[in-house]
Amino acid sequence: MIKTLRPQYKPLSKPLLEKILSESYQLLEKYGIFVENKEAKKLLKSAGAKINEDENRVFIKKELVEESLSTTPSVVELYDRSGEHKYSVGDNNVHFDPGSAAVTVFDHQSQSQRKAETEDLVRFVRITDKLKYIDFQSTGIISSDVPEIIGDSYRLYIGLQYSKKPVVTGTFRVEGFKPMHDMLVAVRGSEENLKQKPLAIFDACPSPPLKWSNLTAQSLIDSARAGIPSELISMGMTGATSPVTLAGTLVQHTAENLSGLVICQLASSGSPVIFGGSPSSFDMRKGTTPMGAVETMMIDAAYAQIAKHLNLPSHAYMGLSDSKLNDNQAGLESGIGAVLAALAGINVISGPGMMDFESCQSLEKLVIDHEICGMAKRLIRGISQRDEPLALELFEDITPETQFLSKLNTRKWYRQEHIFPDIIDRDTYDAWAGKGKKSMADRAADRIKEILKQPISLIDLEAKKELKKIMMSDAKNNGLSSLPKIKSM
Repeated sequence: MIKTLRPQYKPLSKPLLEKILSESYQLLEKYGIFVENKEAKKLLKSAGAKINEDENRVFIKKELVEESLSTTPSVVELYDRSGEHKYSVGDNNVHFDPGSAAVTVFDHQSQSQRKAETEDLVRFVRITDKLKYIDFQSTGIISSDVPEIIGDSYRLYIGLQYSKKPVVTGTFRVEGFKPMHDMLVAVRGSEENLKQKPLAIFDACPSPPLKWSNLTAQSLIDSARAGIPSELISMGMTGATSPVTLAGTLVQHTAENLSGLVICQLASSGSPVIFGGSPSSFDMRKGTTPMGAVETMMIDAAYAQIAKHLNLPSHAYMGLSDSKLNDNQAGLESGIGAVLAALAGINVISGPGMMDFESCQSLEKLVIDHEICGMAKRLIRGISQRDEPLALELFEDITPETQFLSKLNTRKWYRQEHIFPDIIDRDTYDAWAGKGKKSMADRAADRIKEILKQPISLIDLEAKKELKKIMMSDAKNNGLSSLPKIKSM
């Protein structure tokens, strides 16, 4: 049998990739990176890094970066809530998740954005859990009916209860790590079990240009010591907070992520790290950060290529749109992004459902994007040789009346060769009209109603009690006596 060729997208030539990497090393050694966290600076100093305390500037030599790269795993293993299903984050394995921390949801009925509440978050988690091409869940909606100070732990609290999938999350306050870690331990049963079978990825975002804040550096340290994979989210904006050229932004992006990787390895050698990001092309006409811009996608695919060159797992925010509606723009930007991300072999792709510069989540768009993800995954499976010979034997008794519908070969291979979307319209015009002439967004809304009628992937009772105990303790420590009641059961 002939080996299947997997289609790929690699935007960087080998000389340009090596030039970007070389300048990144020089940037860290000659100009350094700003680090606010005392413990991180102590770790770096003990490893031989030169530090200018007046500026919190740390100069990292290439040798330290290379030593840190040598201890960083090339594949991150994640497990679902049961600990039985494993996901390998690395090589060319592609996984999708909805992205994180949207401040609004798009209301399909009113066709407008509104602040999200707990009920929206629960529905979001339940829907994500049932979408087979969305591999991971995420703490993707900020609930306005709980105080912001406990928002990160509260989103994880809801996610762990209503979905069995691994979760992409992160903390927005130094004190937020402990309750979140305690919740993950409660699900796994022990800290050692959590290290052996990670259930979550924690995002950590350097502040462009070239700065690790006290919070984000502490997240790297805490996650590394807990065995939780850190996903490095460099966020340069071309011509604003990073150089205007795509290659220049890639130099900064690589330096920021490599410095974060060094901190992780100094905190705990061998700790899992994912080379990711959410950079953007900056639109100087509008003052916005278009995630659906083709230049943004090119940067993403390029740094993923750098990650593969360094033998690291990769992540990007792609498969999302800057549109404010579920319209043509939403479809074209999300479709192009998801396909390019899959072709680039990005291991964790965050974005389905997101719109309006990552600030809004649409449940209907999430269901639509799920089908885009399915098509992207089918694309990278490539065209396989199923039989030997390929087809000649099928034509032995050919006549002008020959058809292939009744052949055993058709029955054998049809489902392996094709995917079958739920809401993409493939009816005739008359059949479509007979069903009410519904738009794709309307069909997605109908699909959501069907999903919400399905059984919920609830956590077991003892773990639920422990989660509530941890969440209530965090709430009370921050002045909250009760949590919102959940109706959508």
